[in-house]
Amino acid sequence: MSPSLTHWIRRAGLVLGLVLTQSLHAAPAALPNVATDQTIGTINCASSTCHGSIAPWNESNVLQNEYTTWSRLDRHAKAYTVLLNKQSQRIAKNLGLAQPAHESKICLDCHSHNPDSKNRGPRHVVSDGVSCEGCHGPAGKWVTSHTVANVPHAENVANGLYPTSRPVEQAKLCLSCHFGNDDRFVTHRIMGAGHPRMAFEIETFGALEPAHYKVDADYVRRKGEYNPVRLWAIGQAYASQQLLDTLASSKRGRDGLFPELVLFDCHSCHHPMSEQKASLRLGVGSGRVNLNDNNLLMLRAIVRVIDPANSAAFDRQVSQVHHAVAGSAEQRAADPVALAKNLSATIGRYMNRFEQETFDAAVLRNILLALLDETSANQYANYAGAEQAYFSISSLTSSLIKQGGLAASGPVTQRLTSMRKALANEDKFRGEQFLTEVAAMRALIPAQAK
Repeated sequence: MSPSLTHWIRRAGLVLGLVLTQSLHAAPAALPNVATDQTIGTINCASSTCHGSIAPWNESNVLQNEYTTWSRLDRHAKAYTVLLNKQSQRIAKNLGLAQPAHESKICLDCHSHNPDSKNRGPRHVVSDGVSCEGCHGPAGKWVTSHTVANVPHAENVANGLYPTSRPVEQAKLCLSCHFGNDDRFVTHRIMGAGHPRMAFEIETFGALEPAHYKVDADYVRRKGEYNPVRLWAIGQAYASQQLLDTLASSKRGRDGLFPELVLFDCHSCHHPMSEQKASLRLGVGSGRVNLNDNNLLMLRAIVRVIDPANSAAFDRQVSQVHHAVAGSAEQRAADPVALAKNLSATIGRYMNRFEQETFDAAVLRNILLALLDETSANQYANYAGAEQAYFSISSLTSSLIKQGGLAASGPVTQRLTSMRKALANEDKFRGEQFLTEVAAMRALIPAQAK
């Protein structure tokens, strides 16, 4: 056998192995900010013959104007410049940082691609903000191979390209800044210094991003099916898991004698004293601060449809964590850390299941109805829960219309608009108004179903 033939047989075997590895429980990828490959700089993507074209190319499998879209329209490109404004200056001062916001690691870690100095190439510029390599990974090893026609996507991933097309990996990437992880985290102290409250839902925010890719036959062939509902469900599960893991973490779970307050519902405390607000959700009782369970609320609805036989047991696990954290009499002797870890493990198993779920129109419609039915239990009376419910109901309604399971009617759109208006000012939010809008949407869905 000739050396060249042997080379290509080995290469084919490698590629097949990479494809199988990608599709069957692929190993977790290192997040771009901690990957050890060299970051070469966004300027390397900006050529008009690479990704810097003014307009998409008609005869290309990729748009070729990705850099242009990012630099002109994507808020990630402006993330660094936010650190130069007066609000960021005030936050840095309130935190007592030794350096201004645009020079402080605690800020740069999420407002830019901020790899370790030893991994920065000479053309890397921190002021580019959340740049190409901030999401797609340091390009030192894959920048050449990803332009070669016969090199499969799996091989580029093996070379360090971050697999954003995998829902779990995408959720891990996005939530590493929009919630936090062991490396970077927006604490209650940072919010107390003036940072905005973190509000995020991965599918909604992704849909609002200016698209710099197209899901066509070539995309599916290289990366697999794109299913926005699967991404939404996995995003809810991963966010819930991060909440629980942080709650149980000795590094992140406490702030002195206090628990890390960012894990709790902001509006349990932040409301006028004259309001005499008492939270009775999940039977926890008044005078106790509730966990920020907005993602868990969504996840409970998903489990009821995907796994009805075990949904009651899952609801009990969620309730036990709430009661143990709040110190309720029925769970006072329970260990909240152990309960949080157990619930996190359960959610991890559901994430694996969601990866295999097709989320067809019938399943999607039942999940939407399950979310809308939460009004009967007063679950959306708090702002964070209502906000997440709106994101989710809007996303699922859009997907259901696209799948042909719901008529694209004016009443549905009008009701979504009314729900959004009810959320316009969180300081003036009235749960009963939002619940009324959700109940009205619930009445519409059966009539609008195809």
